[in-house]
Amino acid sequence: MDTALTRLVGVRHPIVQTGMGWVAGPRLVSATANAGALGILASATMTLDQLRDAVREVRSRTDAPFGVNLRADSADAGDRVRVIIDEGVRVASFALAPSAELIGVLKESGVVVIPSVGARRHAEKVAAWGADAVIVQGGEGGGHTGEVATTVLLPQVVDAVDIPVVAAGGFFDGRGLVAALAYGAAGVALGTRFLLTSDSTVPDAVKARYLAATVKDVTVTRAVDGLPHRMLRTDLVSALEDSGRVRSLSRAVRRAAGFRRLSGLTWRQLVRDGLAMKHGKDLTWSQVLLAANTPMLLRSAMVDGRTDLGVMASGQVAGVIDDLPSCAELVERIMKEAEGVLQGLTASR
Repeated sequence: MDTALTRLVGVRHPIVQTGMGWVAGPRLVSATANAGALGILASATMTLDQLRDAVREVRSRTDAPFGVNLRADSADAGDRVRVIIDEGVRVASFALAPSAELIGVLKESGVVVIPSVGARRHAEKVAAWGADAVIVQGGEGGGHTGEVATTVLLPQVVDAVDIPVVAAGGFFDGRGLVAALAYGAAGVALGTRFLLTSDSTVPDAVKARYLAATVKDVTVTRAVDGLPHRMLRTDLVSALEDSGRVRSLSRAVRRAAGFRRLSGLTWRQLVRDGLAMKHGKDLTWSQVLLAANTPMLLRSAMVDGRTDLGVMASGQVAGVIDDLPSCAELVERIMKEAEGVLQGLTASR
């Protein structure tokens, strides 16, 4: 299927696997790339050396294009951009809108820049700064998310910018791909659906929790880091929502110390990153620390398998997913479904 996205990044299918922290590692990204879609490596939970090693591992597993996702507001964003350029990565994806300067540096080196946004004004801003495409996530999407549904947000963005738009939030099959194309998108980005594949390194017990979830088991909470965060409803999430400020601060400090050791960040950098995520919000100190070290909460579940100690970011689609195909099987299924839907629409005229 030929779209503006496939032409821009050089993949066979207009499908993107999003850069999920602790989930989108070399194995998942290379499997996605080999399936003909665009795999995005999550770098926010890696040190610079780990990022370089991960990029090289992906390249050892596939000759297909892939990307790296960055946090635009991280203290070492410039250093990570340099790794991407030096290693010849095809695509740079951003969890938050990157600066015009970062976009310029990447484009000068031939890197395709695709920020992720959750509002029309953000899409307009990065498009004006030179972004090559944009991923727009509606409220159905997992992790930090907005309040506007994809079906409302997507056409707004498509009408507002002249660059390819990739739709995210609520997509998991071929019907969704066709719907996104009908809205004017150039493809779809999937997170939870790729997390729930056999190529994902997420522990089996955690995948089982996702597969058992219903649509009502996926909630949006501000208790983790003060920002709207879509995830599976668990006892930990409920406990965070019920905790007082003193208890929340104590828990946040402990987790921040753990993430600082893993990431190599100083306390100053950790707090700086947490403050950068405030976006004008009135966060408590515990929320500032949790905003900086939310990766530790995700790691407990996604790496250690401790669903009692970690959080599980999730799109609402978790409630309608019931299997664990390989990335190759998933991409082939989506494309066959899309072709069938398109043929059906044509035949019904």
